[in-house]
Amino acid sequence: MNQLLAEEEREAGSGERIATNLRTLLILEILGRSDAALTPTEINRELGLPKQSIHRLCSTLVEQGFLVYEPDGKKLRPARRLRAMASGILHASRVHIARHQILQDVAAAVGETVNFVVPEDKGMSYKDRVDTDWPFRVQLPIGTHVPFHCTASGKTFMSTLSPRARRVMVESIPLDPCTANTITDKDRLLAELGEIARQGYALDREEFMEGMVAIAVPIRDRRNRFLAALAFHGPTVRLTVENMLERKSMLVEAAGRLTQTLTED
Repeated sequence: MNQLLAEEEREAGSGERIATNLRTLLILEILGRSDAALTPTEINRELGLPKQSIHRLCSTLVEQGFLVYEPDGKKLRPARRLRAMASGILHASRVHIARHQILQDVAAAVGETVNFVVPEDKGMSYKDRVDTDWPFRVQLPIGTHVPFHCTASGKTFMSTLSPRARRVMVESIPLDPCTANTITDKDRLLAELGEIARQGYALDREEFMEGMVAIAVPIRDRRNRFLAALAFHGPTVRLTVENMLERKSMLVEAAGRLTQTLTED
């Protein structure tokens, strides 16, 4: 133990910057990218760890069943446990594939860009989307954060909170005016959130961006808790509130399918 502590102290003093809990993951990542078995020295060309450290980490991974040495006793390759983990990750990705397929179905049906949006500290975050084929469209790429108070997805999320939690949130976030239509009055916004909770969908009437309208519905888990918002948006030159409401049932049906997909056992 004293020898191990001394070794780690030497690594810290030598300018080593790779966090200890990331080292084994990086070793597995390097082997996962390689189409051939690698020696610890070959693995370490990307990591630059002290020689003793890379050999110790590789030995631990061998002992735990993640790696195995080739018959020559020098090169490492993935073992049963790592292959099982990789298989599990690939299996889990089926949820993303199924989710994206549902978004594609909705986009084909409504003819506009469809988004899967979740709440984060910075606002509502676009996690998945299918763009419309129209050359004129509103660009909100995956990873974009948009405000809670003036977007259909954000208002959908806030409407699913309890009345008390809604008020706390409305009073704690900035209600900055993004357009002339943005609701910046707290009581008016709370009243709209109550209406959204009753009707089951939210509208953005050019509140976030001039010339853009949107509609969103909640995706819930099997205990009726909010998971995400399913929304579509488009420019006002071809999309109106009436058009969106005519297609609302497509969103509601897809949200039900997403609940089944995302919460299956």
